[in-house]
Amino acid sequence: MLTAAIKAARRAGNVITRGARDLDLLTVTTKGPKDFVSEVDRAAEAAIVDTLHATYPDHGIFAEEGTGRGSNPDAEHVWIIDPLDGTTNFLHGFPQYCVSIALTARARRYAGRVLALRDAAREAAQRAGEDDVAFVFGTEMSGLTNAQVLRCTDVATIAANPRYASLNLAAAVQLASWELRMAAHDGDVAPARRFAAATHDEIEALYAHAERTLAALRFYDPARPRRLMTRLRRLFARAALEHEEANLLRGILARIDDACPPR
Repeated sequence: MLTAAIKAARRAGNVITRGARDLDLLTVTTKGPKDFVSEVDRAAEAAIVDTLHATYPDHGIFAEEGTGRGSNPDAEHVWIIDPLDGTTNFLHGFPQYCVSIALTARARRYAGRVLALRDAAREAAQRAGEDDVAFVFGTEMSGLTNAQVLRCTDVATIAANPRYASLNLAAAVQLASWELRMAAHDGDVAPARRFAAATHDEIEALYAHAERTLAALRFYDPARPRRLMTRLRRLFARAALEHEEANLLRGILARIDDACPPR
């Protein structure tokens, strides 16, 4: 299959190279904002699909420009194609573009159990105290072979968008490592640093200072207090102020006092 993909990519590359010589003569249309498609995109895609179907006529096709759309949607193998990945660069003469071809396969039957990654991590953490345990990953290009999968006790799956149910190797390893870490430590995370809480006297001094400053600003009228200070108390109670925070607010109030002397 890799040989067929390389052959198809080279045919598409030849189409793109010829088109790059006459960019001013190309017919270009838009599919959406800043999303362009040219006759070269379509010709390159047709070359890829023809090459792949010549070798694998039963395979499905999911192509960027719609070539072969709907062909054998229930196929076990489906080719995912972007014939000119970087069309905008190509149309502007920038040589940063490529042909992208991928192959995906439908779910296989396994001899062992199929577990969600989180469940597999919990079980691996439990077994680790009794025996050696390993998570096995395939290569970036082809994953694990059927024979390798059958040698595993369980198969772990990662929930993903069903239309693009695939992760690169690094992302899969990262997720598995995180789930193993959480399972091994019962979900505990590093505790946040605790700071000294403001004392009752510090909080009361802050309220008294705020009341004086707000009165000087004529924002608060002691003769008609209404519920201003009550609401401030509720606000600060929810904040659970620390010692340094209470001092910070007192410092802000002091600077306001200096800038706005009593009238």
